[in-house]
Amino acid sequence: TTTTPTSTQPETTATTLPATTTTSTLDTTTSVPGEPIDIGPQPGDVLAVIGVAHDDVLNVRVAPGTDQPIVAELAPLADDVVALGNARALPESIWFEVEVDGITGWASSSFLGYIGQTTDATASIVEALGEIPTAETMLDLGLIVAETLASDEPPSRIVMSVAPALGDLGEVTYDIVGIGDDSVRGFRVHVFATPDEGGEGFVLKSVEQTVLCGRGLSGQLCV
Repeated sequence: TTTTPTSTQPETTATTLPATTTTSTLDTTTSVPGEPIDIGPQPGDVLAVIGVAHDDVLNVRVAPGTDQPIVAELAPLADDVVALGNARALPESIWFEVEVDGITGWASSSFLGYIGQTTDATASIVEALGEIPTAETMLDLGLIVAETLASDEPPSRIVMSVAPALGDLGEVTYDIVGIGDDSVRGFRVHVFATPDEGGEGFVLKSVEQTVLCGRGLSGQLCV
């Protein structure tokens, strides 16, 4: 029989922090930076934050661009970001207009995606590695798992989206983003492990793998 691990990690909710020194709306006399483009999520699509480290946030800004005032901050696992259907291209980035908790702003498309299907990837990870992996820390064990799903060209971005937690099981979550596929942006791996017999490390128990989609969903599958 298989026992499903019980997670002690944070719930996937959005947190917002209205800016205290700037207005939360763009001056209507000022044009929105960037060129309008037709790619991007449809109005009403629900997006999630992806590829943001556990100790960081995704800034929602009053307009496209990292030099624009911040109107909200989204937690690394926020999954209730509503697209408004507008996208803008800057020279080196694409931005989506979104709404979270009644606050409207713009966020970088590099850190937004659709949450797809979650599957048990334990067997495929062990097969790829050729053995059941072990490591001294959950951080290292999670990184071993994440690296089996990363691509070299283009180089994937690997971030720890939830810090290690220790209980009956150890657990940690990593995001792997940028695998050279417009449909599948990457993966989120939730890694569970048991302490080894000597109590000086961890042995992989299971891996929950969630697909991070780029263009949209059909059911739970990327389109």
